[in-house]
Amino acid sequence: MSISPSNSGPPALELRGVAKAFGSVVALTSADLTVHMNSIHALVGENGAGKSTLVKIVAGLYQRDAGDFLLRGESVDFRSTAEAKAAGIAVIYQEPTLFPDLSVTENIFMGRQPTQRFGRIDRKAMRAEAEELFTRLAVRIDPDRPAEGLSIADQQIIEIAKAISVDARVLIMDEPTAALSGVEVDRLFAVARSLRDEGRALVFISHRFDEVFALCDTITVMRDGQYISTDAIQSTSVDEIVRRMVGREVTDLFPKEVAPVGDVLLEVEGLTSAGVFHDVSFTVRSGEIVGLSGLVGAGRSEIVRAVFGVDRYDSGAVRMHGKSVPKLNPTAAMAAGMALVPEDRRKQGLVLESSVARNLTLSTRTRLSRFGFIDSSLENRAAKDWAGRLEVKTNALDTEVGTLSGGNQQKVVLGKWLSTNPEVLIIDEPTRGIDVGTKAEVHRLLSQLAGEGLGIVMISSELPEILGTADRVLVVREGRITAEISRADATAESIMFAATHSTESIQ
Repeated sequence: MSISPSNSGPPALELRGVAKAFGSVVALTSADLTVHMNSIHALVGENGAGKSTLVKIVAGLYQRDAGDFLLRGESVDFRSTAEAKAAGIAVIYQEPTLFPDLSVTENIFMGRQPTQRFGRIDRKAMRAEAEELFTRLAVRIDPDRPAEGLSIADQQIIEIAKAISVDARVLIMDEPTAALSGVEVDRLFAVARSLRDEGRALVFISHRFDEVFALCDTITVMRDGQYISTDAIQSTSVDEIVRRMVGREVTDLFPKEVAPVGDVLLEVEGLTSAGVFHDVSFTVRSGEIVGLSGLVGAGRSEIVRAVFGVDRYDSGAVRMHGKSVPKLNPTAAMAAGMALVPEDRRKQGLVLESSVARNLTLSTRTRLSRFGFIDSSLENRAAKDWAGRLEVKTNALDTEVGTLSGGNQQKVVLGKWLSTNPEVLIIDEPTRGIDVGTKAEVHRLLSQLAGEGLGIVMISSELPEILGTADRVLVVREGRITAEISRADATAESIMFAATHSTESIQ
C-alpha cells in the first residue's frame, strides 16, 4: 500500500522499479524512492531489505539492471562515485573515513584545494571557508586540528561540511547515530534540520524508530528488495511500520522464558581500574540475564572487558565457581567457562575477509585440528550445525562473512562463542544496528540460552531491551554500580535516575 505524503518541495531524487542482481543473488526486484526538496525522508527495512544496495546505486558504486533513476527530473546513470558527487549527491556513513594525519580543513578540501598564483594552495582562503561552513552548521570544531582522535560525531559533521562545500543537494545519512551519545544525536539532528530548511533533500536510514519519528517528514518501507509503502510521518505509527517491514505482526519483541535461577557462576568483587571504574562487585547465577545499563561512557564495556581478561584492572577479584580467574588472560577466562561477544562485531568479533565457516569455528580451532592442520570436514560440519541452529542466512558457508547483513554477522559471532560451550556469556550491545525482526530472534535466543542454564551479562544502551530482557539490572554511572534493580521494580525512570545521580543521592 502506498500513501502519498504532502511535501513542500519538488522531487530531488526519484527511483522507479529499480532492480539489481549479483549473479544468482537478487538484491532489488522493484525498488521505488521519491525524495523531495526541503524534506528529511526516512528509508527503513530489515537487514537484507535492499536499502544499502539502493543507496550504492544512487552513490554511483553500483549500476542498476532495470528501472528509472532521476535527479531533479532528469534521467541519470552514474558510472562512478565521482559522477554522483559532481551531480550533487553525498553519502554520510556511520563511520566516516577521513585522513587522520591531515587537518580538518585539509580533509574538507582534499583534491580541490583553492590555489593562488603559480598554483600554490591558498591555505588562508581554505581555512576561512572551513570556519564559515562550521558557522553555518552552528558547530564548533577547530579547522586546524588533525582529524586523528576526533569523535565519530565530529567526523560526520566534517563529512557534512565537505558535502555543503560542493553544494550537494541530496544527502544520504546511513545509520549516522549508531555510535553517538544523546547530546551528539541532538546536534546532528539540528544540523540535519538546518540543511532541510536551506532547501536540500535528506535521506535518513536508521533502525531507531524514536529518532525516525522525531526527525523525519516522510518514511518509505522496503522489504525483500521491494518497495512497500511511503507515508507522511504524522499519518503512520511504529507498529504499522514494523508490520510492513517484516510482513507480519511482531507482537513479542522481547520473548521471555521463565528460567529457574541456580547457583552462582561468576563473582566479581571490588574490581577497580584507576580512572576507569571503581569497586565494582556483582554476581551472575545460572539461568539469569543480568543487564548492565547506563549512559554512554559510564564504563560498562570496560568493566566486562576487564572481567574477561582483555583489559587490565588494578585490584579486585574475578571468580568462576569460586575459583580465581587470572587477570589479563582471556584464554584462562575461556577455559573457566566465559565467552565475550564484543560491541564492535566487525572489528573485534569477526575476520571479515574469511568465510562464514571459518568465523564460526575460530574459537574451537584446536578441537578441529589433526596434527596441527584444520580438518575441513570437521570444520564444515561444526559450522553447518551452528549456522542451522542460529538460522544464519547465507548462500554458502564459504561466503565471506563481511558480505552478510548486520543481523547475520551478529549470529555468526554468537555462534563462534556458543560453540565453546560457555557457562557465562557476556554480550555487549547484542542488537546494535540490527533490524526489528532479527532483534526479536536474538532476544528469543538469549532467553532460550538462559533457560538452558547459562548465566548472561548483557550490556545495552536501549532501555526497552534492558527492561524486556533482563532479570536484574545493574546501573553503572561514572565507573560505579549505583543501583541493582529487580525485573519487577525496573522502570525507565528508575534506571535513568540511577544512571544520572550519584550513589549518595540514590541512597
